[in-house]
Amino acid sequence: MLEIKNLHARIAESGTEIIRGLNLTVNAGEVAAIMGPNGSGKSTLSYILAGREDYEVTEGDILYNGESILELEPSERAAKGIFLAFQYPVEIPGVATMQFLKVAINEQRKARGEEELKTPDFMRLVKEKAGELKIDPDMLKRPLNVGFSGGEKKRAEILQMKLLEPKLCVLDETDSGLDIDALKIVAEGVNALRSPDRAIIVITHYQRLLEHIVPDTVHVLYKGQVIRSGDKELASELEANGYADIIDAAA
Repeated sequence: MLEIKNLHARIAESGTEIIRGLNLTVNAGEVAAIMGPNGSGKSTLSYILAGREDYEVTEGDILYNGESILELEPSERAAKGIFLAFQYPVEIPGVATMQFLKVAINEQRKARGEEELKTPDFMRLVKEKAGELKIDPDMLKRPLNVGFSGGEKKRAEILQMKLLEPKLCVLDETDSGLDIDALKIVAEGVNALRSPDRAIIVITHYQRLLEHIVPDTVHVLYKGQVIRSGDKELASELEANGYADIIDAAA
């Protein structure tokens, strides 16, 4: 589903190279965890996949279902089924959460050639999915992410994911700022989206998230490259021993 080939990318404004020859393949049905020390390029990779304009790809390619996405706008990537859950979701005052969700769903449906959801159908769908994530209905009446706790912001993003049903889900440190109860609820929401035709990339620092979202593969990112890949046991090894040995072995 996703194939990243010799990717090099830099910050557009400063020209600082962050991704330096990264290769990665994630298959349909797979949950892939990306781990690595601070500054290794994990969040940068997620932004590049989503098409954020702050970053410039200078070499290599990103293939999604066999098609290069480098020239696609973020909205076009989203329409094709790529979803990014941010580490720090942005507050948008003046934009009602329910209105945002309705527009997002119907724009996706239009892009797929489907009919827009009528308000009663939309309301039923949101109520059902929000209930699965234990989201207080009053939360959805507020402006998007405004005044939300860290856990509420993450649940709201997982709700978006459940409603939009993307094919490639990229979760950028979605465990950041969550207590254990919120972490379990968010993880349950992610696990419910596991599917043979969907891939999920989980970017995280910590093993604790991977105890709830068990990955099929784990990839260690360092200085903009994948320096080691393995199964879920690699995450346990990192938790126990840190990154030093793996970094030394790759040097």
